[in-house]
Amino acid sequence: MLRYSLLTAGLLLGASAFAAPAGDLPLMPWPAKVERPTTQGAFVLTNQVSVSVSGDDLGEAVNRLRQRIALQTGWTLQPQSSTPDKPTIRIAIAKKVKPQPLPDSDESYTLKVDASGVNISANTRFGALRAMETVLQLIQNGAENTSLPWVNIEDAPRFPWRGLLLDSARHFIPLPDIKRQIDGMAAAKLNVLHWHLTDDQGWRFTSTRYPKLTELASDGLFYTPTQMREIVRYAADRGIRVVPEIDMPGHASAIAVAYPELMSAPGPYEMERHWGVLKPVLDPTKEATYAFADAMVSELAAIFPDPYLHIGGDEVDDTQWKENAAIQNFMRQNKLADSHALQAYFNRKLETILEKHHRQMVGWDEIFHPDLPKSILIQSWQGQDALGQVAKQGYKGILSTGFYLDQPQSTAYHYRNEIAPQGLNGVDQLADNDSAQSWSFVMPRLKGKPVEGSFTLVKGESGWRGFIDFSGKSRRAVDNIEWRDDNQVTFTVDTWMGETRPVVNVTDDKLSGYFLVGNARYPISGARLDSVPAGTQPVVPDAAQQANLMGGEAALWAENVVAPVLDIRLWPRAFAVAERLWSAKEVNDTDNMYTRLQAMDSWTTVSVGLQQHSQQQAYFTRLANNADTLPLQVLAQALEPAQYYTRQHLKFQAGNYHQFEPLNRYADALNAESTTVRQMNHWVDRLISDAEDTESAESLRHVFNRWQSNTSDALALSENNYQLKAMKPVIQEVDKLASIGLRLTDLVARQGTLDDKEIAAIQSELDSAAKIQDEVVIAAVYPLETLLRATRNP
Repeated sequence: MLRYSLLTAGLLLGASAFAAPAGDLPLMPWPAKVERPTTQGAFVLTNQVSVSVSGDDLGEAVNRLRQRIALQTGWTLQPQSSTPDKPTIRIAIAKKVKPQPLPDSDESYTLKVDASGVNISANTRFGALRAMETVLQLIQNGAENTSLPWVNIEDAPRFPWRGLLLDSARHFIPLPDIKRQIDGMAAAKLNVLHWHLTDDQGWRFTSTRYPKLTELASDGLFYTPTQMREIVRYAADRGIRVVPEIDMPGHASAIAVAYPELMSAPGPYEMERHWGVLKPVLDPTKEATYAFADAMVSELAAIFPDPYLHIGGDEVDDTQWKENAAIQNFMRQNKLADSHALQAYFNRKLETILEKHHRQMVGWDEIFHPDLPKSILIQSWQGQDALGQVAKQGYKGILSTGFYLDQPQSTAYHYRNEIAPQGLNGVDQLADNDSAQSWSFVMPRLKGKPVEGSFTLVKGESGWRGFIDFSGKSRRAVDNIEWRDDNQVTFTVDTWMGETRPVVNVTDDKLSGYFLVGNARYPISGARLDSVPAGTQPVVPDAAQQANLMGGEAALWAENVVAPVLDIRLWPRAFAVAERLWSAKEVNDTDNMYTRLQAMDSWTTVSVGLQQHSQQQAYFTRLANNADTLPLQVLAQALEPAQYYTRQHLKFQAGNYHQFEPLNRYADALNAESTTVRQMNHWVDRLISDAEDTESAESLRHVFNRWQSNTSDALALSENNYQLKAMKPVIQEVDKLASIGLRLTDLVARQGTLDDKEIAAIQSELDSAAKIQDEVVIAAVYPLETLLRATRNP
């Protein structure tokens, strides 16, 4: 029996009984406790690998383990007997449980590798499955042999709910692609597949009682009950629960097409092709609506055994409710003060239906209402403040804000995203000797209302600190404050939009410049304030209330995602989210995370069969019109897709924000962030701190020279495919930046300087290159800006 259970794992982590991640162990998520023996050694594997299991039957999991060892080593394994004499891997399970995972399934395990082999102990099959993934990550093909390092691991997850949302409603996902993502989830120790099956643009599962849903509102793309049961079985075999989502009462355009009599307005309705928040909403006053809901819950409960069922509940446009006289009269008769109260009425009746079918309600922030029982679970897309309120009121919640992987963001941004709301630690408390200055700002967006607020910078005895107040949101501390001259200041802060870095100029009490949201520049304006605004403090639950925070989910919404780029969007970034949900809060070294993430990228390609590389290669091959895609690969080193929702908003402005907009651009094949640019930032920092760092200088020169030599080949490809022609100016800009980079690298290496006129001219070139072109950003601009600042006269 293990020394601690799932229930005590949190105490273990809270006591900091974990070892900091070690660079030579490519483990992710990082285990709760890792010990390396004093005498370092390794257990050598051969093709005679054998596995024994006692205490439970793991079914095909043992064969999968052997198959993956064969993939990782390139061996053909010798057959093993049913009862091997000296098994290589010994798995002892203390308690036999049903193979269907549950919210409280025990996933803890211990793992020991020594001269005798690999020993796994787990309370249940689910801990054993997690341990097997750790074993596979430990296997190393070294200079002399294939081996596993000697190590002792005790492990259990920090949070019980570690999910991934896949959206099959907006763009259909074929079954093989879903299964592959489940394999990736198991590798990352994620344990909940949240399957988004219905939305405005499609109804994706067969209903016996309401067949017109797929006949009229699916374009023939849907899952049968047999197929859905197949996914449930496939996931359960890997220790993963499947929670289906049907969206009600909003996001209901597909229902409106099939059964307009259930809606709050008569229609007529057609299949919705555009993305966004749309008007069709179910009528909560009709008994037929609840008969429909009952049928849906009944049919799903017969297929999905998980105790939770997701009812959506988000983004209800109440226009139809307000314009329907019968509904307004119903609200008055039932003393329902507003649309939120009407939705709560709907959800109370829906909760009764769920209870009848032995299911618990999960829904988005909007379902939160004191009239609903504490048994519901609230998934937050509105952020930690909303989640904090949920926890303080005694409701259970999970976080998705900051884990939206359909948005191209840096992995570091997701990695820093802590589930529990964080306090300010007194950063906004002004002492007598502090000097504070505050500015208002307005940041227009490409779609939706401008972002407004203020920020305050404080000069104290220990230097600069600061905080920012976004309208309607709580105060956040800012980091990395840097005055670049008397008039320009920059800092960083993680927001719901992504990592945000204002680069602003202060002249005559006026504010100008831009906010860098991810990698996309958004111009701002503003003015100095006479006093520090009051602001709103973060909602921070106490220790007991934080027990209501069950974990979180990465979300992959499908407006900008189709199956051929699914893996590019998810992997390996999802491992960083998985680590935030599994590992101790103190496991937060970003550089170390990236080192291990690179190992996961390679490992999942070979061992798990994820396709982030092959999908990119397929896209590049199509764009190049041949298999020689090297010019596009080299070009990709300098580029990133425009981050935040910039790409979606650009499509909206162009009238292309809809289901049939081709996702076939070069931008669609790019990774969310450029590994090369991230490395360049490190080389630049090292060179600036030590001009004699010839290794960093040579690394930068090598990249710039490679980009220059790639220009003619990349331009030739852009002329031969209409889908690449928009990239021609980007290719030419990268060539210019390479020349600038070579010059600046040489200047910094010899500690040379430029005069103000030259600096302004180069900065103008960089500003021009930073503009979004064909939904792509030249991310290499930013390490070059850092080099340029280093050439300024002291």
